[in-house]
Amino acid sequence: MRMKQESSRAAAHRAGWKFAAIGAAAVVVVGGGVGIATASPWNDDATPSSSPTSSTSPTATPQPGTSESAAPDAPAAQADGEYTVGLTPTDKALAVNPATVAAVTVEGATLDAVELAPRDGGTPIAGTVSADGASWTATERLAFDTDYVFSYTVIDAGGRPQRETTSFTTVQPANEADASMFPLDRSTVGTGQPLEFSFSEPVTKRDAVEKAITVTSTSGQPGAFYWLSDTKVRYRPETFWAPNSTITVELNLFGVDFGSGMIGNADKTLTVKTHNTRLAVVDNDTKTMNVYLDGKLDRTFPITLGTEEWPSTEGYMVVMEHYETTRFTAESIGLKPGDPAYYPPTVVNHASRLSNGGAFVHEALPAAQVALGSFNVSHGCIGMSPEGAEYFYNTFGPGDVVQILNTDYGPMYVWDGFGDWNVPWDEWVNQP
Repeated sequence: MRMKQESSRAAAHRAGWKFAAIGAAAVVVVGGGVGIATASPWNDDATPSSSPTSSTSPTATPQPGTSESAAPDAPAAQADGEYTVGLTPTDKALAVNPATVAAVTVEGATLDAVELAPRDGGTPIAGTVSADGASWTATERLAFDTDYVFSYTVIDAGGRPQRETTSFTTVQPANEADASMFPLDRSTVGTGQPLEFSFSEPVTKRDAVEKAITVTSTSGQPGAFYWLSDTKVRYRPETFWAPNSTITVELNLFGVDFGSGMIGNADKTLTVKTHNTRLAVVDNDTKTMNVYLDGKLDRTFPITLGTEEWPSTEGYMVVMEHYETTRFTAESIGLKPGDPAYYPPTVVNHASRLSNGGAFVHEALPAAQVALGSFNVSHGCIGMSPEGAEYFYNTFGPGDVVQILNTDYGPMYVWDGFGDWNVPWDEWVNQP
C-alpha cells in the first residue's frame, strides 16, 4: 500500500519538491514499510525555493508592523532547515503484522513527546528514544485488530516544534491463526507418542512455521517434521523417545506468516514427559501378546486378531485413548444391516483405541473367547481375555506402543492414528 500525507501547501507542489517545515509533513511509503516525511523551505509567495535540496532556510525579513518573534505563520521564519521523518508502519497502513516493531526516525531534527496508543483508548505502547533524539523504537508488541495513532513532535534545527499524527491498523481476527499441540501441556505419555501440531488456518509457508517451533528433550534426541496436511504436522525423533525424559516445545508463532495473509497470534512454551518403556508385541503366528516393561517380559496373553476379510494391520501402533466400557457399531466401519460381517451394537469392556479406523485392544465377546490363542475372529481388533484386556487397560495409556507381526497386511498409515513409526526415517526427513 502506498499512502501520502501532505500539507495543503505541499499538495500544490507534488512534482518532486520537498515540503515545508510547517503544516503536516509528507509521508511517502518506501521499501520495507517505512514512511518518509521531508521538510524544506518555501518562499513567502508559496513557491518552492530555487534550491529544493538546500538544508537551510533563507533569512526571514520582518514585515512592517510585525516582529520576527510575533510572526509564527511566516513560512520563511519557521523553515529553519529541512528534515526527514521515517515511520514504521507507514501512515494509514492496513493489516499490519503485530510483530512489526513500531518506530519513528528523524534526520536533521530531534524527536520529542512520542506516543503510540490505541485510538479507542488504552495503555500506550512503551518505547525508548535514542540518546541523540533521532529515533523512537517500541519495546512492546502491538495487538491484533487495533487501530493505532502515532503522535510525535519534531523539533527542527531552529528549535521550533512540529506536531505530527499518523495512524495504522493491525491484522484483524479473520487473519489470525491459532496453533495447538497434542499431547497437552504437562501431560505424561508413552515413549511412542509423536508431537502433533494443528493449525486453525492452512499453512502454505511451511518452512517459516517449522523454524518457529523448537523442540528439545533432556535425552538430546533430534527430530523432524512430517506434514499430514496443510493444517497438521507431526514431529518425532528417529527412534522412540527415551523413557523418563522431558520434552520442551517452544511455539514462537506470534507474527509468523502462515501464508495467504494468515498470521500466528501467540507464543507458547509447552512441556511433555515420558514414562517408562511399555511395549506389547502381538504375533499372529502364535496368537499371543507379549508385554515388555522396560525391555523385560512381564506378561503373555492369548489373543485373536482380524480375519482374512478384515485383517489386522501390522507394524507399530500407538495407544490413542481408552474406555472402561464403550459401544461398538458395525456402521462405524462401513457395514450395513444385511452385510455378511454385520453385527448389532455391542458394548465392550476395557477398550484401548489404536487407530482412527476402529482398531482397538479390548475384551473379546464371550462367544469369541474360544478363539483366543487359536484363530482369528475379529474385524481387525486385538481381542483378549477379560483378565488380559483389564491388564492392558491398566498398564498401557496414550503414547504406549503396540507392535503387530505376521499378518501380511501392510503397516497402518501414518494418518490412521499414530502410524508415524511405520514411516522409514529417510522418507520422514525427505518428505516431498
